[in-house]
Amino acid sequence: MPEPVDAVEMRTALAGLRRTSGLPVAFGGLLSDARHARIAELNGARTGALRGLVISAGSGLGGKAIALARPCAVTDYPISRHISHEYDTAVAAEGLRSVVAVPVVVRRTVRGVLYGALRTPVGLGDRTFDAAVAAARDVEQALAVRDEVRELLALTREQAAAGPAAVPGAWEDVREAHRELRALVPRVADPALRDELLAVCGRLASASGARTPAAVMEVRLAPREVDVVACVAAGATNTAAARQLGLRPETVKGYLRSAMRKLGTHTRLETVVAARRAGLLP
Repeated sequence: MPEPVDAVEMRTALAGLRRTSGLPVAFGGLLSDARHARIAELNGARTGALRGLVISAGSGLGGKAIALARPCAVTDYPISRHISHEYDTAVAAEGLRSVVAVPVVVRRTVRGVLYGALRTPVGLGDRTFDAAVAAARDVEQALAVRDEVRELLALTREQAAAGPAAVPGAWEDVREAHRELRALVPRVADPALRDELLAVCGRLASASGARTPAAVMEVRLAPREVDVVACVAAGATNTAAARQLGLRPETVKGYLRSAMRKLGTHTRLETVVAARRAGLLP
């Protein structure tokens, strides 16, 4: 089942969608598995008919958006010929007519669906579509941050369990992980996850004892790739790194992608940690 942080981010996005678009109703939820999303959050609804509704990929408007991984809309839901009608009873109970559904996609994987709706059958303009897409992007970014936090937590737990203090130079890795975790705290909306982050930071800050050296990775980065990763480790953006290194931002992106591929990483934080483990950064 989705974690509380997901509910927090979805509620915030739905409130933002209503505010920016003027749509009277917004609702949505995240996928519980690869093909099913549960409508868990409602904003502006008059009834509870939609709450708890399980949307299957390919079914109804939201299921179509999930299956196609792109926004979909209908001008008059009850009579639309472009969707199936498994959920007509709940939609009719809420009196919805014009509806837009936008998938929440993180790392090319659909993670949820977000809806905005009117109770009159009118065409939805570009402003409405843009607002719905922007709301979905907010959820996507929040989930990406949450994923990054979880991944970094797993890495730091490994370091803490190994006991970093026993190996010369290894303590710097733990300090860096501690700094990165602390930097993520303000970006996390869920109080429970923030508390978990702070607790891990506390354990890292007080960690001591023996540590078995991590296996040395057989990775070779080009000098410029090392330069870019070093800038990233210091918190520089691609633009800032480009200024520091006298490169174009597109060139920096290329070096960073190449370094990630060689290190087998997917995020900037993973790349810095992997580079340090490989002895490529101090």
